[in-house]
Amino acid sequence: MTLAAIIVLGIGTYTMRLGGVLLRERLELSDSLQRLLPMAAAALLTALAATSTLMAGSGFAGTARPAGVAVGALLAWRKAPFVAVVVAAAATAALLRMAGID
Repeated sequence: MTLAAIIVLGIGTYTMRLGGVLLRERLELSDSLQRLLPMAAAALLTALAATSTLMAGSGFAGTARPAGVAVGALLAWRKAPFVAVVVAAAATAALLRMAGID
């Protein structure tokens, strides 16, 4: 049963991607829709990041994770090196958890 579901989902994913390539020349999008597509992608990525930041399973992730993400976002906005952003975000979350703030 699980293998069949994996195969069906794989075929569906491949078909959708192939459909995009094959229909690219036939499908013409309006100018307003072409302007909205990049914003839709950004909104989707923002929603994914927010969900990952705030939720752990079906409950709230606590305070430490969002605080770490906020520190990382601040450093990324200030154009800090990527390694510094990741280390500072992880260190912030770890120190808050060590202090008993979940």
